[in-house]
Amino acid sequence: MSGCLIPDCIGEEASLQGKTMKPLDRWIKHVNQGLVIFAGSLIVTMAFLASYGSIRRYVFNAPEPVSYELSKMFLLLSFVLAVAAVEMQDRFLRCDLLLERFPENVRNFVSDILSPILGITFFGVITWIGFSDTLRAFIIDQHSQSAWPIPLFPIKLMIPVGYGFLCFVLLMRLARGLRRLKISSGEQPGSVD
Repeated sequence: MSGCLIPDCIGEEASLQGKTMKPLDRWIKHVNQGLVIFAGSLIVTMAFLASYGSIRRYVFNAPEPVSYELSKMFLLLSFVLAVAAVEMQDRFLRCDLLLERFPENVRNFVSDILSPILGITFFGVITWIGFSDTLRAFIIDQHSQSAWPIPLFPIKLMIPVGYGFLCFVLLMRLARGLRRLKISSGEQPGSVD
């Protein structure tokens, strides 16, 4: 893996990728790696903010709203930006107890075709609604309702960006699943490109 956070496609996956999918997979891998690093830096920043807020509150008896507000926003951002990398590593929670009871071709259909379709539908709706809410926050100049008002447009913008990228990763997984399905049904791998 040579020091990267997102593993390379290996074995069967690499042989199933077409000429178009390899550059896209490399691009997705690099974007995901950047988002994971950014999300990790937000988590480290949250730790420093929590320490700062606790020291000010309990040592100096001078509470401040900044650390709590920023920590909440950074928590949301770190999750939304890293969720596509979790999908790319195939580490989402799923009901393996039920799925293991089916034959392998049914398991592959559920995990490589049905799950991406359902995920694209669900996260696509969240992306669409998040985008309209982001536009609304920009138009009305929405700020947080706290002692230290923060503009919410940049925070809300990351929700459709992160989930939109997740939809793109799911679309690539669906394309690989459909390609694998065509190859297993007897067609030549080169006929799909």
